[in-house]
Amino acid sequence: MKQVLQKLNTGKTEVIEIPVPTPSSGTALVRNAASLVSAGTERALVEFAGKSLLGKARSRPDLLRQVLDKARREGLLNAARASVGRLDEAMPLGYSSAGTIVELGRGVQGFRVGQRVACAGGGYAVHAEYIVVPQNLLAAIPEGVELESAAFATLGAIAMHGFRLAETQIGARVAVIGLGLLGQLAASIAQSAGCLVLGIDLDDGRVALARKRALKAIERKSAEETAWSMTHGQGFDAVLVCADAESSDPVELAGEIARDRARVVAIGAVGMQVPRRTYYAKELNLIVSRSYGPGRYDPGYEEAGLDYPIGYVRWTEGRNLQAFVDLLGRGAIDVSKLISHRFPIEKATRAYDLFQGKQAFLGVLITYPKTREKLEATKRLQFPSATRPLTKGRVRLGVLGAGNFARYTMLPALKGLRGIELVGIASASGRQAADLGRRYGFRYASSDDQQILKDKAIDAVAVLTRHHLHGSQTLAALKASKHVFCEKPLALSGKELSAIEKTITKQGTGLLMVGFNRRFAPLVKQLVSFIGQREQPLAAHYRVNAGPLPANHWLLDPAQGGGRLLGEGCHFIDFLTFLAGTPPVSVFTQALSAEVERGQENLQVTLRFGDGSLGTLTYLSNGDRSLPKERLEVFCGGKVAILDDFRALDLTHNGHTRGLRGSQDKGHRAAWQAFISSLRTGAPPPIPYEQLIGGLRATFAALRSLETGKEVEI
Repeated sequence: MKQVLQKLNTGKTEVIEIPVPTPSSGTALVRNAASLVSAGTERALVEFAGKSLLGKARSRPDLLRQVLDKARREGLLNAARASVGRLDEAMPLGYSSAGTIVELGRGVQGFRVGQRVACAGGGYAVHAEYIVVPQNLLAAIPEGVELESAAFATLGAIAMHGFRLAETQIGARVAVIGLGLLGQLAASIAQSAGCLVLGIDLDDGRVALARKRALKAIERKSAEETAWSMTHGQGFDAVLVCADAESSDPVELAGEIARDRARVVAIGAVGMQVPRRTYYAKELNLIVSRSYGPGRYDPGYEEAGLDYPIGYVRWTEGRNLQAFVDLLGRGAIDVSKLISHRFPIEKATRAYDLFQGKQAFLGVLITYPKTREKLEATKRLQFPSATRPLTKGRVRLGVLGAGNFARYTMLPALKGLRGIELVGIASASGRQAADLGRRYGFRYASSDDQQILKDKAIDAVAVLTRHHLHGSQTLAALKASKHVFCEKPLALSGKELSAIEKTITKQGTGLLMVGFNRRFAPLVKQLVSFIGQREQPLAAHYRVNAGPLPANHWLLDPAQGGGRLLGEGCHFIDFLTFLAGTPPVSVFTQALSAEVERGQENLQVTLRFGDGSLGTLTYLSNGDRSLPKERLEVFCGGKVAILDDFRALDLTHNGHTRGLRGSQDKGHRAAWQAFISSLRTGAPPPIPYEQLIGGLRATFAALRSLETGKEVEI
């Protein structure tokens, strides 16, 4: 299928072929009929992409600060690689469309295959022939409403939420400043609600269009005079600022024409230099509207499908969306006159050329063919490299997952490695898999992980998806007689771990490797060599300055990420297990917080090993992120080794310290080399299964200790 993507590094807008996406639980696959181009949000992204590297840095100083912080923590080279990688991404454009449901994911309620729907959401209602949309961002289209009209629903919901924030009543006087798409829709909504409406704009063409749509509208130069005449000198009860301008003039004008104690709602992106004298004198209430309404930016609502009870939140994001298309259905609003251009998806780039030209435009639609393909066939995209015969003797790899970890860490580590051949890569969206597939020379990309698991040309599978999928995908790959490289954690439950352990003991099962890369780092090899064949127990302290995460980060979700201890702490418990050479026999966990969930933010885990060794993990999020993330201290037999963030190693013995320095290397590439070598030579697994399984059992035990406050024997 075709999708419109924006290249951030080159500024080029392209129509790219990608696999048809696969709907996940709680989502629907929709065949688009029309999608609306945003002259505000999308133009800003296109203009940002077109800037030079210096221009990008100047326009987004917040991102520049992130790059500088990363350079201080991880080194200039790693920061540069990450920055270049992000700029090399192809970003999807679009957030408002309409079409027909062709496939439902598990658990979707209230919708059916064949139903016409309006779709909302950046990253969801994109400019593509097929899209996957969560159920709370869908609205049923009434009979008689054209799909082209329904494609305006997202902007309609934004305008509607802004109108609701004004808290107006029938007969209220409402001014709308800015008569672009958002302003035209806001004015129509206010008028349909029984308000007396005045539209204001600098552009006489937009003023004329508003008048054709039966709205009272004037040019900016006449605004104050007309406002006072229209309101009998009292001012407007509410002013909706829908302009898109860097200037603060719209906010200043709003203050001038508003009545005493009125509400000013900023819906558009405008300058916010508020004239205090005016707003103070009238005691005006200035509100910045947040997109479509309650639910926006809440992953629980938008992604997980958890709706808010209607008795407590009457107008959610989804209910605003539905209310707007219902207005279309009743004929209360007509958007047909707002459509200025239509472009078929094949010529979609011409829509963005309008941003650079002098031709007037307003409602720009991208349209899609009505033909229907067999979905299974279109969920796989072959690349030209597929015509090349596979190389004998190489490990032929399939990859599940094409997110940030695959993009910025794992696939770069694989680049140029001998003995491996990249065959297929899959992601639910299909887009990311296609992007990485082209970049790294895979033979095909898919949106269906079953195509990877069933491919007989694939010997080994890399599981690089989010944590909640690791256990099931690893089991499925092992049962399909594939070797597996699973990024940590291997599983999120003891039940999954037991099933995997049982499977890998069966004869003929593929080799299992988990991405515990730190034990393969170059400086770690030096550390282990320094300690040597020890005859005494060791004591190791691992301090992790992890830094805080946003409260809604997926890693903190026990169902999806497992929490910080299981999701990331397993790395460090494995490393301590590696140093001891045997799994822990007991674990005791304490946290700064009495609350278990937030306790995973700041905790200390003490591990006791069978030979008397002790390992301590101090995992903290309450520090300063400018300090390097990881520090390990090992004491044993008169020797001390100190490893600082995998960039420096100090080895002290007999009063002499030897220091080793280098660029940060956490062992990702070396871990892959060890995995490939084991497969090609028939050697044992790079990580002994006893340590691999035992270390994860210790992590589960650390969680139980945190919950009970007691030491847990393993």
